[in-house]
Amino acid sequence: MARLTRREFLIASGSTLAGVGLSSLALAQTNAGAPRRGGTLNVLINPEPPVLVSIFQTTGPALAASSKVLEGLLAYDFDLKPKPQLATAWSISPDGLRYTFTLRQNVRWHDGKPFTADDVAFSVELLKSVHPRGRSTFANVSKVLATNANTVTIELTKPAPFLIKALSAGESPIVPKHLYASGDPLTNPHNNAPVGTGPFRFKSWTRGANIVYERNPDYWDAGKPYIDSLVYKVIPDPAARSAAFETGALDLGGENPVPLTDLPRLTQLPQLAVETRGYRFLEPLSEIDFNLDHPILKDVRVRQAIAHSINAQVVQKTVAYGYADLSPTPITPASPYHDAQLAPYAFDPAAAEKLLDAAGHPRGAGGVRFKLTHDYLPYGDMYRRQADYVKSALARVGIDVTVRAQDLPSFLKRVYSDRQFDFTSIGVNTLFDPSVGVQRLYWSKNIRPGVPFSNAPHYSNPEVDRLLETASTEPDESRRVSLYRQFQQAVYRDLPILNLVAPRMITLANRRVHDHTVTAQGLEGNLADVWLSA
Repeated sequence: MARLTRREFLIASGSTLAGVGLSSLALAQTNAGAPRRGGTLNVLINPEPPVLVSIFQTTGPALAASSKVLEGLLAYDFDLKPKPQLATAWSISPDGLRYTFTLRQNVRWHDGKPFTADDVAFSVELLKSVHPRGRSTFANVSKVLATNANTVTIELTKPAPFLIKALSAGESPIVPKHLYASGDPLTNPHNNAPVGTGPFRFKSWTRGANIVYERNPDYWDAGKPYIDSLVYKVIPDPAARSAAFETGALDLGGENPVPLTDLPRLTQLPQLAVETRGYRFLEPLSEIDFNLDHPILKDVRVRQAIAHSINAQVVQKTVAYGYADLSPTPITPASPYHDAQLAPYAFDPAAAEKLLDAAGHPRGAGGVRFKLTHDYLPYGDMYRRQADYVKSALARVGIDVTVRAQDLPSFLKRVYSDRQFDFTSIGVNTLFDPSVGVQRLYWSKNIRPGVPFSNAPHYSNPEVDRLLETASTEPDESRRVSLYRQFQQAVYRDLPILNLVAPRMITLANRRVHDHTVTAQGLEGNLADVWLSA
């Protein structure tokens, strides 16, 4: 990896980099020779995950932590082409209704039990039941059959053209049936002390401090992993994270691990470099979710007024420091399904005032129309800055906003379990296909209390449901494009969610760390290939 000048970094973060996997400015890791064994890798995890297994969690930290211990059937290269992981071969029937996987033999769970097709069949059924995206990802799955110890067949009632891309470790982890078959999977103690087949074994979790994994000496990929231990460090303070990279206390961090204002300075340090690959699987999006059960926010005129009060370009240039693309639709500009004809809601406070008057909310004492509380996702520092901007912007049109801070488990409980929120600044991953990453947010059948990153607004529109369900089974790409454009137009009008920008992510790494980003999953991959130079 080479070092970027300040000017080069700012150029690399501009629009010309959007959708580019690697360029002379988005730097690859340099092969420094044969991998060296040993050492401890210190990786930032921010915020601390609520659990260490992603069977029912889609928060970024949970996915990253889970995928070091639990594996998926497949991994994916930078073009999203499948690669073997727990499956060594696979085939899809011509009608798209049967997927057959040949499983890797002589694989054992970390407790010594053999890995079999029964584990895969059980896990797919569990994903369909409890995973926030699994309800839509596996909606068309009718049967999962373990035809023998090393073969699994998935049968569908309708085609699911995206399914072959949805089987990574973080997205669709395979869990041990013998540890999950009884009791409630959501409260299983192994969610916090995972047992998997992966390159690392769980050792300890000191809440608020670190998660420690150790090398699995019996890993099926002989000789890997190269490092002895992997330590995830919890460092909530942004300035402390930057300092940890400077001093070497942190070796690696992804998804913009430090304040964006610090990046030009940090990339001047000789020991640090940036990597832009490893995010094709995610396609992140920053948005504002409205609680449509709220007596004021259920009126679309109020939501439109809020949209006209917020300048998306301020979010892009000031909140995200320019490291984002405008995305007024839930399908980001990097996707072939994005509708580029839809523009951000015009910044028009005067129009907002008229809409609020028409909705029956005139200015009262002190010019205030009504009060709202705004929660923000405690993930990095972007959403806090966005919340502060929202408070300032809405004050100009007479909406008094209180910004509320909390830790990640409290935020998820408030929004998705208790529904004690008005509206929220939040980030989601729209992922490799709208059927997986977007449908869950708008599909009425995904109103699922307690499941994070599902349909938080409680939005229900039968036409939108029809469009999403039809697109998810449509094998013709041109037809899928048309269906998803109709969907985007519908939710743009209804405005259950105000979509703002698609952030651009970077990974920051010490130069002694090699081969940390080798798949489309980036740091959400299993890190089996990572090694440390002396």
